[in-house]
Amino acid sequence: MVMMAGLTDEQKKKDFQMMLACSTHLGTKNLDFQMTRYVWKRKQDGIHIINLGRTYDKLLLAARIIVAVENPADVCVISARPYGQRSILKYCQYTGATPIAGRFTPGTFTNQITNKFLEPRLLLLTDPRTDHQAIAEAAYANIPTIAFCDTDSPLKHIDVAIPANNKGKHSIGLLYWMLAREVLRLRGTINRMQPWEVMVDLFFYRDPEEVEQQVKEEQAAREASPADVMDPVPPAGDWDTPAAVVTSAGDWGGVAGAPPMQPTAEWGSAAPLPTAGGGGEWGAQDTNWGQ
Repeated sequence: MVMMAGLTDEQKKKDFQMMLACSTHLGTKNLDFQMTRYVWKRKQDGIHIINLGRTYDKLLLAARIIVAVENPADVCVISARPYGQRSILKYCQYTGATPIAGRFTPGTFTNQITNKFLEPRLLLLTDPRTDHQAIAEAAYANIPTIAFCDTDSPLKHIDVAIPANNKGKHSIGLLYWMLAREVLRLRGTINRMQPWEVMVDLFFYRDPEEVEQQVKEEQAAREASPADVMDPVPPAGDWDTPAAVVTSAGDWGGVAGAPPMQPTAEWGSAAPLPTAGGGGEWGAQDTNWGQ
């Protein structure tokens, strides 16, 4: 088993509390004979309880295997279950792996004619039972496989089995969150002594009806609030103070501070007639052409 080097007891205690809160330790009533080594006890109602110590060790082992791959895009993460699709997309966003969410197209690893042909160096699965086609093709192509296995999961062609509850949406999200955190810690991206700033809630599956209901509630809240913006309040002033008298600006070309120019005549008076013989005026008529 992998030694928990660099982990404090307080960190491990918090991780185990989160796994208990997300029901990672609860298996199914059926038990595969190869999963017997990972089962701690059986409850009165027939549900098997998974040993979380072995789950934690296998998570660290899987993280070290993933870090050993030089190119992060060569790690292919697959989830046909709807509860795991959001988790693998978030995991690939933070670690750089290649996701295959939804239906796995047969021939992705074996048929080179297909448009989405891949040659990954490592495979990470959410459920060996629903992702059986990917496991079969990985066995043909000699691709090592890591999978989250429940108590009833078949372990055929599985190289590293992480015993955990792969049926609940909170358990799947927590497992991928812990795996992504450990991978980033081993790569040196985040500090091991400090908590990861990414919330585990981002990895949880969200029901489309809940998302739609939340959008409707937000829209109703926006409609209920006043849409128009209030006019800005004018600055407070002394209402008893008389308004300042605005003086005329005067002539633009005049000297600053000079009194305004007075009009030379009345507006209604007739303009003065031009004098005869003034050659300098445009409107003057010169009758002495011959002189």
